[in-house]
Amino acid sequence: MSVASLQLQQLARVSSVASPARYHLQNKFCGDRNTHIRVAAIPFPRNMVSMCKSSLASVAPIEAIFFDIDGTLCDSDPLHFLAFRQMLQEIGFNGGVPITEEFFITQISGKHNDNIGPILFPDWDVQKSRQFLDDKEALFRKLAAEEMKQVDGLDKLCQWITDRSLKRAAVTNAPRSNAELLLSMLGLSNFFKTLVIGTEWGRPKPCPDAYLKGIEMLQVSPKRAVVFEDSVSGIKAGIAAGMPVVGVALRNPAELLEEAGAVFTVKDFNDPKLWAALEELDKIAVKPMVAA
Repeated sequence: MSVASLQLQQLARVSSVASPARYHLQNKFCGDRNTHIRVAAIPFPRNMVSMCKSSLASVAPIEAIFFDIDGTLCDSDPLHFLAFRQMLQEIGFNGGVPITEEFFITQISGKHNDNIGPILFPDWDVQKSRQFLDDKEALFRKLAAEEMKQVDGLDKLCQWITDRSLKRAAVTNAPRSNAELLLSMLGLSNFFKTLVIGTEWGRPKPCPDAYLKGIEMLQVSPKRAVVFEDSVSGIKAGIAAGMPVVGVALRNPAELLEEAGAVFTVKDFNDPKLWAALEELDKIAVKPMVAA
């Protein structure tokens, strides 16, 4: 068993001290502190297969699918949590009390490092904050190199996409070095010919910049595309780019993703709700042929 596996098992058994009230901040803005562009969450019906079908039916005939990477293609969030937890504890963050999973979900998960820095270290200068976060990413890559696997059902979904010759892109807030490592370890480098790194094209999620660039690169209409995301910021970004978003509730609570505007949520890519929605897309696609 790898060191990362042992550490994750230990984390699962630890009942951490509850987060201080100051942890319960809400990131309501798009971009950094100086970019106050609100991204509204759009409410959608919850967790009904019939509703799932109608939600994705609006994109038929589908042309493209966009995926986030961390927490969507692979269960990497526990390793990010482990890296942050270890390094923050080492510097005495929060009085040396380990951060909780709740704090990680609400304040870190899905956000770009440039937005995480001011949350964790409001009194640090930018250079010091970035150095800490760069070191954290290096620790994450070390942990990820020991073990990383695809989310259940992803192979099946990739085959469905390939069989229909759909365009696809991976869109992430992660540094390029992380994104390329994960795609390589997951055996998806060839599947995703298009990789969009948020900050290389503008503002990171929850702003829509990265998804808008992905739409441009694939030369598709947002009305004919679907996004898979596991975080609030990612869901808001996809919606702001004009696309419906399916929430992947691998680690983040389904209710949180639904409140952000996900059309529906799945626990993984084997979820019956997902395949009911995709089956409906296939039926719509063949209707003109039957009528003819």
